[in-house]
Amino acid sequence: MRIRAFIQRHPALSYFALTFAISWGGILAIVGPTHLLGTKEEFERLLPFWVPVLVLGPSVSGIVLTGLVGGRAGLREYRSRLFTWRVGARWYAAALLTAPLYFTAVGLAFAAFSPEFLPGLFTADDKAALVLRGLAVALTAGIVEELGWTGFAVPTLRRRYSATTTGLIVGVLWGAWHFLPKIWGAAAFDLGAYMPVDLASAVVGLTGYRILMVWVYDRTESLLIAILMHMGLTASTLILQPLVTGAPLVRVVLVLSAAPWVIVAAVAVVRHWRSNADARWSGTATPRSAH
Repeated sequence: MRIRAFIQRHPALSYFALTFAISWGGILAIVGPTHLLGTKEEFERLLPFWVPVLVLGPSVSGIVLTGLVGGRAGLREYRSRLFTWRVGARWYAAALLTAPLYFTAVGLAFAAFSPEFLPGLFTADDKAALVLRGLAVALTAGIVEELGWTGFAVPTLRRRYSATTTGLIVGVLWGAWHFLPKIWGAAAFDLGAYMPVDLASAVVGLTGYRILMVWVYDRTESLLIAILMHMGLTASTLILQPLVTGAPLVRVVLVLSAAPWVIVAAVAVVRHWRSNADARWSGTATPRSAH
């Protein structure tokens, strides 16, 4: 009863704590707490075991806490958001195309200096295998992760904070949630020497993208659209990110982490301009109607 009372008083904190405990605890159980810097061979051999455990953290936490905090009514509302699909074509376009467009743009921009930076889809030896693996992982990650991040954390925080602040909070923690698997897999991508930059880039890039996700969710109230938007990011990372490692990969990742913030800034400017335009229109329209 004390635990349940604490969860009901602090639902967001409880969600993040449980998510990290399940995901990181599962990884540590598989790879060992004293062997966090895995080799490339270990990373690839244990990948099928620790990835499912990692993504179960957000989903299990989200569903369990929805039941504990909201009861049956909360679960019904949760299911309703999951199957909300009548939201307009532009939101599907935003969800599915945002990440692929900026990943492709960044890859082509880098490719102007060297063809090794072309999107992975163009340079992979087995393009079909790359696409199939990328889509399979994206489908799994999108569904399983967003059952928690957007299914529970986002609407819980939105009761107290603005959409942008909610995106910042969830984004930072979402980025930090990737730290342990990134540390474990650093050797596989020759990133050991660049680990601080890689971890910081994850937080920066995922926070910017999460703000966009929360903005879209705010307009649609559709968990399905959030899942598709997450899928777009994961698929782009696995299919469109240049197939480079080490320092070249770090340069690409730094630009990719900044790209969502460029979109955030552009959207903010457009919103501000529209708000000012509406205010000016209202200011001129009111005297005329009164007259």
